[in-house]
Amino acid sequence: MPVSQLADVGDNNEECKTFVFEQEGHTLGNALRCIISNYKDVEFCGYTVPHPSEDKMHFRIQMCKGGTAIDALKRGLKDLILVCEHTEKQFDEEFLSFSAKNGLNL
Repeated sequence: MPVSQLADVGDNNEECKTFVFEQEGHTLGNALRCIISNYKDVEFCGYTVPHPSEDKMHFRIQMCKGGTAIDALKRGLKDLILVCEHTEKQFDEEFLSFSAKNGLNL
């Protein structure tokens, strides 16, 4: 998943950035937006998929005073990994429990 940064015209502000995720779309965009938009130091977080024929996603983060957009993105990606790991663990536990109760040998 290559990630680059869109040039914000005339803006060298580290608090507001738009990142471009190559070969990504709504699945990552919506999950990451849900996590990052709940951070208290984030003023705005959103994403767009510019066109269905373009295999990329634009992800925008605007911070309140004091934080950087890249730090919020890194924190969001780490938190998303933790959510996915927790979900996978819970699924595996429930699947094993269901299999044992129903006599399935999988």
